[in-house]
Amino acid sequence: MNSNSPRTLSKLEFVCLMGGLMSLVALAIDAVLPAFEPIATSLSVEPHNHVQWVISVLFAGFVIGQLLFGPMSDAFGRRWSILMGLGLFTIGSLIGLFSLSFEQLLLARFLQGMGAAASRVTCVAIIRDRMSGADMASMMSYVMAIFIFAPVIAPSIGELILSFSGWRSIFVFYLIFAFAMACWVLLRLEETLDHQRRTALSWRAVAKNFAHVFSNKQTMGYTLAAGIVFGALVGYLNSAQQTFQHFFDTGGQFAIYFGISAFSVGIASIVNGRFVKAFGINRICTLAMIGILCISGGFYALFDLTEPQGLLLPYMVTACGIFFCYGLLFGNLNSLTMEHMNMSAGTASAVIGCLSTAIGLVIGTVIGQLYDDSLRPLMLGFIFVGVSTLILHRLLMPKSHPL
Repeated sequence: MNSNSPRTLSKLEFVCLMGGLMSLVALAIDAVLPAFEPIATSLSVEPHNHVQWVISVLFAGFVIGQLLFGPMSDAFGRRWSILMGLGLFTIGSLIGLFSLSFEQLLLARFLQGMGAAASRVTCVAIIRDRMSGADMASMMSYVMAIFIFAPVIAPSIGELILSFSGWRSIFVFYLIFAFAMACWVLLRLEETLDHQRRTALSWRAVAKNFAHVFSNKQTMGYTLAAGIVFGALVGYLNSAQQTFQHFFDTGGQFAIYFGISAFSVGIASIVNGRFVKAFGINRICTLAMIGILCISGGFYALFDLTEPQGLLLPYMVTACGIFFCYGLLFGNLNSLTMEHMNMSAGTASAVIGCLSTAIGLVIGTVIGQLYDDSLRPLMLGFIFVGVSTLILHRLLMPKSHPL
């Protein structure tokens, strides 16, 4: 970027902008969760559990959108891709606001998912355009800190809106947020992909870029690792309500306990952003993976995972410790997957995002479905994360590295 440009962003503004854009999908998912009952009643959704499609369809749009906007950002530039995605998200929000049937609402959610995907893949590509190595890992950690905090506050935003208005007003919130992000991008964000580095949008060029991504051992290896890490997180999310409200009987305090564990991820992301340059990506990843294995394995060995009596506090300490290690991993794994992808960062971000999401959803679904009124499946999932990612990391890490 041209450092003399009046539009050059400070580090803080850049982090906030990238974090805000990447948080779009989290807001789209979580802010609407409290509105399931009003939506089902308003649009006569039968059976009632079909309302869950408003999440599944958004994820479908998110996956497809990544594959579309990744190559497009390599061909037409990053700002164009983000603005097109925000435009698509806005169209989806408008359809959702005025939808008269459940089918129209599902179309709205699919378009929202596709639009949010553009922000996700393009922001990762922008960060890769600007930096690499430990610098990228540090920046990704700060951005991920904002991204992680979004799911913590999004349900509260939805609840607040529902307290004084109907579920359609949540889509007004989406419109306002998307409009604000578009104005911020237009006024402050410079293009980071110069014309010399752009690729033609043709089947041959796209296939070449995909081949470049799939042929890189480090990119594919760490994409698998990222998917495994994400999988245990999805498993935790799938069983969180049953764990806290049924197993521990926390009642209305569920959101508080859930938020505390998520908060530790954000704190760790900030810590990683501060210290990754000093200690190195590989060393921090190794320690975080060992931490997940030791904390989850120790909890599994020391406690009766079938009886909740007196277990809530140890469980919360364990969850916060595990998710602190997660916060150390998120930004670093994203950086390691993108390290050799400078010439096709948009396509690489799309492929990595799709594969890691697909792997994570499969693993997370299995963990969630294995819930048996105990903490065993979840802890075994975290033990699997520690063992498998540590093995992958050791295989991929340079032989000369001290850890």
